[in-house]
Amino acid sequence: MSFPTPVDTVSTSLLLATVPSVQTPHFLSAVIQTATSLTKDKLVIVLFSRCFNLVRDGSTYPESLAISHTATSSWKDVQRLLTFVYVQATKIAQEKGRVLMDIDVLLKGLNDNDLENDLDELVRDLNVEVVFRVSGDSIATPLPASIGAKRTAYLHAGGNIPDLAIAEGSYSSVLTPLAPQTPFPPQTPSLSRSTTSSNIRHDVTDASFASISSLLTQTQSQKPKMYPVVALGGTFDHLHAGHKILLSMGAWIASEKLIVGVTSSSLLSKKPNADLVEPLEVRMENVRKFLGRFKKGIEYYLTELTDVYGPTGYDPNIQALVVSRETISGAKEIAAHRASHNLPPLDLYVIDVISSTNHNLDHEDVGWLKDMKLSSTFIRSWIAERDAKAKEVQGVDSKN
Repeated sequence: MSFPTPVDTVSTSLLLATVPSVQTPHFLSAVIQTATSLTKDKLVIVLFSRCFNLVRDGSTYPESLAISHTATSSWKDVQRLLTFVYVQATKIAQEKGRVLMDIDVLLKGLNDNDLENDLDELVRDLNVEVVFRVSGDSIATPLPASIGAKRTAYLHAGGNIPDLAIAEGSYSSVLTPLAPQTPFPPQTPSLSRSTTSSNIRHDVTDASFASISSLLTQTQSQKPKMYPVVALGGTFDHLHAGHKILLSMGAWIASEKLIVGVTSSSLLSKKPNADLVEPLEVRMENVRKFLGRFKKGIEYYLTELTDVYGPTGYDPNIQALVVSRETISGAKEIAAHRASHNLPPLDLYVIDVISSTNHNLDHEDVGWLKDMKLSSTFIRSWIAERDAKAKEVQGVDSKN
């Protein structure tokens, strides 16, 4: 074994961490930022928790520790958790000029019999170079040998590590001197399996949406633990954190099938820097790959979206619709359309923490989100500026 060397920036890395609950994991902020700063192209953050345990028939103790997927409180908590982690990583990536860096956040329970194989497949498919772990975090599930064979860096929760070093093929020892650190939070998941009776408007506070409440009347107490079929839609151009939060939450409440409508290229011609919008096939493939990593065992049906309705305009088997706050008007049209065509009403779930004008965040990243740094428009603008500068430099060089 070679002597430990300082961690250089690597192309692809994996960050593994346990979270004790679905509350915002502020203690992981420095860990996430350090892992991001040491990664150039692809970072996958895997968060383990009993809160994310798989629920089959609900008869086992591990299943009893899982939080509800459809209750209002846990729906919002999972959104905030994902948003916090994505924002910590994306801010650092953009500060370092890595706007196109690909960041995934995956939520994994501790009772998944396939988890070890899934992690092994992830490591091999992405050709992970370095695994980041949280010092003092004993993840309560078996990890594949392929992870143990990778160089591993241990990071301190609540602080940064100067002169970070890594060990070749070992995740059982720390080869750097350990500074005093904040103890890792105990694994005491908050349980949220009970539900409260309220109208479907529980996820929407805007008065503009009140008009469709009569079309979406299922109460929280009547909701299933998960929905067999869920639908959502978007452009998914240059797939970024905002898209991934939307997709993750759709998969989070789906038990059998997630329908994803991807906006047709013909409808995007008036977007800023429309020439830089990715082809439909590329956008669909990026969505499919991400969902396959986030949650296995359900069907992902991707279809071209040529109007506001997509499959929600004719499919009676869809039970729930996931939208962002900016697209609530589209949800209103869908609700009215389904009512007029005698289609069953949909339970509506709103992603309300990734809006550029939203204040429903419990951390200090609202200002950053308000600057539209989590959007395809920002990314295309950055690419256009980068390309223009490159052409300018080429022009100067050719004259010399």
